[in-house]
Amino acid sequence: MVNIYDVIIIGAGISGLAAAHFLNKKMPSAKVCLLEKGERVGGAIKSYKKDGFLAEWGPHGFLDNSPESMEILEDTCLYQEAQQAPLGDFHRYVCHRGKLVQIPQKPQKIFTTPLLSPWAKMRVFGDLWIRPEIRDQTLGEWAARRFGKDVLPLVDAAVTGSFSGDYNRLSINAVMPGLRKLECENGSVLRGLKKKMKAGKAAPKKRLPAMNNFPQGLERLVEVLEKGKNIRYSTGVTAVKKEDGLWRVAVDGEIFSAAHLVMALPVNNGLSLLSSLKKPPVAQIPVSRICNVVLGFTDSAVIPYGFGYLAPECEKRFTLGVMFSSHMFPNRAPEGKVLIEALVGGRRHPERLELSDEEIVARVLDDISLLMELPEKPIFSKVLRPSSGIPQLEMDHPKMLDYRAALEKEYDGLYICGFGWDGIGINDMIKSSSKAVAAISAGGRGKEGAAPVKPVYF
Repeated sequence: MVNIYDVIIIGAGISGLAAAHFLNKKMPSAKVCLLEKGERVGGAIKSYKKDGFLAEWGPHGFLDNSPESMEILEDTCLYQEAQQAPLGDFHRYVCHRGKLVQIPQKPQKIFTTPLLSPWAKMRVFGDLWIRPEIRDQTLGEWAARRFGKDVLPLVDAAVTGSFSGDYNRLSINAVMPGLRKLECENGSVLRGLKKKMKAGKAAPKKRLPAMNNFPQGLERLVEVLEKGKNIRYSTGVTAVKKEDGLWRVAVDGEIFSAAHLVMALPVNNGLSLLSSLKKPPVAQIPVSRICNVVLGFTDSAVIPYGFGYLAPECEKRFTLGVMFSSHMFPNRAPEGKVLIEALVGGRRHPERLELSDEEIVARVLDDISLLMELPEKPIFSKVLRPSSGIPQLEMDHPKMLDYRAALEKEYDGLYICGFGWDGIGINDMIKSSSKAVAAISAGGRGKEGAAPVKPVYF
């Protein structure tokens, strides 16, 4: 049996759902089908609710600085439901010499922060006289060369907060292509940023973005995007090929056919299917796995005001960082209670995930009680162990992007997006899906725009 459509989307995570949404909007008459291997949509996005506490298995929100994501919120009327936690209103901390130190919110505060010594602050300006190296480098190698080794704990904290990764493995070209382009075009990062700021002086002053979530949890986003879509659940794709100008997608006992194929799977899942079209430079890319330790306390716990904190590897903590969830979104805990979520594991310490739930909770409490005032034991605890890992954009990743570009050029009607190709954030995936749909609706890919300079938010 052959099922014929205009567009087939493989994967109903946020990438696939966003692609289907934009297709329905731009090409309402197109026949679109999503093929999902599992029994639910949303991929890594999944909320956890119990005893009045609300936590997340995967991502904990997305910033409101992406037009494509905001377009979805407006289209679905979710903007009215969304809870927003502005970065400008909440402190963020880093563990520094065994204490929580507030991260500077404004550039001028960098000069007074104890996170960097006077010499380290001066060394940052050495970037103005250091010529760019064209070759790809690890994020740590690049940052140390341009700004000095003393900034590495801060780089580590930023990488921990986004990738739970290792800055000595992540590729600067893959993680921050926009910043690299700015550096290479202007001779230094600081010179490029100054030029960019000068060019934008006439524009209204930008506020810091806000983190978005929902009173029901982030899963609310995928629940709304799921509605009205033609989704085939428990439908695992076994093979794809181009034949007679059409894409043939094989499922057990069935063939799906379409002129356009959107591969909206996490990188490694996608590679297993794409390898039959063209051998990739690597069979799989590394992933980082973490667990989320959900802890509820009475309000006797003194949780610092803000988003949370991150711990660089040099601090030798058991916990990667902690989110102060009920500060960000008040309905995360019952009245008179507070909720925090601690992250454990990551690229450097996968062995910690082998511990029992009881030992993980005990070691997290031993760790964080040295940084926060926790006079009582938690009244609620749960260790969430997500089945999916976080793709790591390490030194082979630029080759992977070249591989994708070559595939899409060779095979007309193929569009590859999904978790880990263009980043790991919800905004990254929605933006990538939007670009794919724009190309489909325009009859082909146009010239790629310059990679944006992504700001770093700890």
